[in-house]
Amino acid sequence: MYTFLLILLILDSIVLVAAILLQSGKGGGLAASFGGAASSSDAFVGTRQAANLLTKTSWYGGALFLALGLALSIMSTRQATARSVLDVNPAPATAPAPAQTPQGTAPAVPLEPAPTPQQSAPQTPAPTTPQPR
Repeated sequence: MYTFLLILLILDSIVLVAAILLQSGKGGGLAASFGGAASSSDAFVGTRQAANLLTKTSWYGGALFLALGLALSIMSTRQATARSVLDVNPAPATAPAPAQTPQGTAPAVPLEPAPTPQQSAPQTPAPTTPQPR
C-alpha cells in the first residue's frame, strides 16, 4: 500500500509540474506589476481568467499531492513506533568465560585478599626513642 501511494505521488508530481509549466503567464512580467504597463489594480493582482483544463489540473494535482504527502507521512511514522522492551523475549543468560591472563603479567585485580593489620604486625616491638643521656 505504501509503495502504491508513493508511486502515485511521483506520478502526480510529474503531472503537476507539466501542468504548471504549460500554463501561460498573466502577462506583463514584473515591470507591469509596478506601474510599467498600467497602474490599475488589475495589473498588480492580475486579471481573472476563465478556468481552463490546465488550471483545474493544477488545483486538483496540488490537492492530491498534499493529501498523498500527508497520508505517506502518517504511514511512515506508524511503522517507526517503538516496541516495548517487555515484548521482546530475552536471550538466555550464559555464564561468562573465565578470564585468563598471559604469563608474566599481574592481574588487574589481586587474587588474594590484602593482609589485615594483625597479620602484618612485626613480631618484635618497634624501637623506641633513645633515653636521654
